[in-house]
Amino acid sequence: MAVFYPMSMRFPRGLILFVIAITAFAAKPATKTTKAKKSALTPEQRVAQSILKSMSLHDRVAQLVIGVATGDVPSRKSQEYEKFRHWVHDLRIGGMIVNNAVRNGIVQNAEPHAMAVFLNQMQKLAKTPLIVAADFERGASMRVTQGARFPYNMAIGAAGDPGAAHFEGEVTAREARAAGVHWIFAPVADVNNNPANPVINIRSFGEDPSQVARFVAAYIEGAHSDPKNRVLVTAKHFPGHGDTDVDSHLALPHLGASKERMQAVELKPFEAAIAHGVDAIMTAHLAVPAIEPDDIPATASPKVLTGLLRQELGFTGIVVTDALDMAGFASQFNSGEGSVRAIEAGADVLLMPPDPERAIRAVVAAVEKGRLTQRRIDASVMRLLTAKVHLGVIKAKLVDLDQISDVLDDAETSDRVQQMSDRAVTLLRNDGNLLPFAPRTNACLFVAVGARLSQYGQRMIAEFHRRAPQGRTLVVDASMPASAMIDEAGEVSACSAVAIAIFSTGAPPGAELTAFVDKLSSGGAPMAILAMGSPYTLSGFPRAAAAVASFSPTIPSEVSTVKALFGEIAFTGRTPVTIPGIAKAGDGMPAARAR
Repeated sequence: MAVFYPMSMRFPRGLILFVIAITAFAAKPATKTTKAKKSALTPEQRVAQSILKSMSLHDRVAQLVIGVATGDVPSRKSQEYEKFRHWVHDLRIGGMIVNNAVRNGIVQNAEPHAMAVFLNQMQKLAKTPLIVAADFERGASMRVTQGARFPYNMAIGAAGDPGAAHFEGEVTAREARAAGVHWIFAPVADVNNNPANPVINIRSFGEDPSQVARFVAAYIEGAHSDPKNRVLVTAKHFPGHGDTDVDSHLALPHLGASKERMQAVELKPFEAAIAHGVDAIMTAHLAVPAIEPDDIPATASPKVLTGLLRQELGFTGIVVTDALDMAGFASQFNSGEGSVRAIEAGADVLLMPPDPERAIRAVVAAVEKGRLTQRRIDASVMRLLTAKVHLGVIKAKLVDLDQISDVLDDAETSDRVQQMSDRAVTLLRNDGNLLPFAPRTNACLFVAVGARLSQYGQRMIAEFHRRAPQGRTLVVDASMPASAMIDEAGEVSACSAVAIAIFSTGAPPGAELTAFVDKLSSGGAPMAILAMGSPYTLSGFPRAAAAVASFSPTIPSEVSTVKALFGEIAFTGRTPVTIPGIAKAGDGMPAARAR
């Protein structure tokens, strides 16, 4: 605010000069401080900026692309190797994500030493070191053959201890760095309040947004707890994929909630993640009419990524797309236009575009034509390069092969993970005190899996036989006709009780499996349904005498469930979700003591 003096007021000339000098002197530091605040860079940002200055427009755009590999080591004479060499050496993409291989319909994890050899090959080809990512939602064992076999998040929620999520984050960071992975696409921050959700389901910590927020925050703190194992941590899938009934891998889901409901439910865990220093947030390929009226995925919406995430929630970290080859996105946009739309919306990193070269060309062309500015590209590249500097990958990009097994095969960690799984097993019905089974019972265990080639249930059967050598066990393919399953089951009248373990991570039990269970229940033996994965499976069998949820199909959960069946551990879990017709969130009951 300026102050004016009337001409009638006179001051000595010396006083006027003194006042002018003092005013100028006082003003200069303020001006310099203001400029310094605007231009100050951290040491990591200064290194990143020096790398950025040496890059062409093509190379800057290429840094934003993450290609996908399975972690195998292809022959350097193969077409597969040539594809990766082209991506890394010629296109100079910014990073790789390691996913499972699928061979003959079977999902297979990578051998970690082979994966490390492959990653080292790629790093040696890279002009700027690659950032390597993986969906380690359950530790490294989700993608490699070694590592702690953490249960799914819903099991951790059922156990009710955020400290377990902290421990998982800590271990996963350590395992990731040992395997050559720098960027963890976890934790899942979705609130699963829709029993029909086929894709999030047990990947969520539960249906209570406050509880999910606590577990998400604990995971982030655990993953960031050891400066020797720096990783990027990612909350996903923004703005919330829990209240949907369509798999975004297959089609475009719609989140029909109002913005007010979203603020109370879906956004709470993301707000907690931001408050606890999450490094990145992954977008969801779902339509959000309350925020974006156009029927497009959030990944392509400036209203969602820039308006809601950046401006309203104040997130300043890396925004990474979910895989751009998923039908929820790719059904509307090709690799080129989709990449441009995602960056226009506010994404920094393009994950798994179907054609990385086409994606790079399209974004470069968008800059050259003025559709995107180079300043916009540079902002995203700076975020990624600064992350690479922070992670130490600029200075040390190769994986130490000697330390992999020492970190991934840790007996103490495995014991603690087993305890986590034990605490999750939840008893929701126990008519006639059917559970626990008596020692050396002649009960029967039938394991229903989605395909005969599945490895699900094998450890469970072995553990059951150890405790009930005379008991009968059988694996049935739940995709077969009910008549075929019934034929395989044969006569069950000799069973003192029947336990049916149903392995499902999302889809509800089909009509054939329901008919099979109904047929078995008519045999007279009391029946226990064991939900080895999605707890919502229990809704399909309301007449079962006992209902148990383990919330996870992992091997430790198989062991825990059998231990609880025979009374070796107590049923201490509490369901973190409502199971229609069976239980409300928070329910759980003890069993009678072992007989």
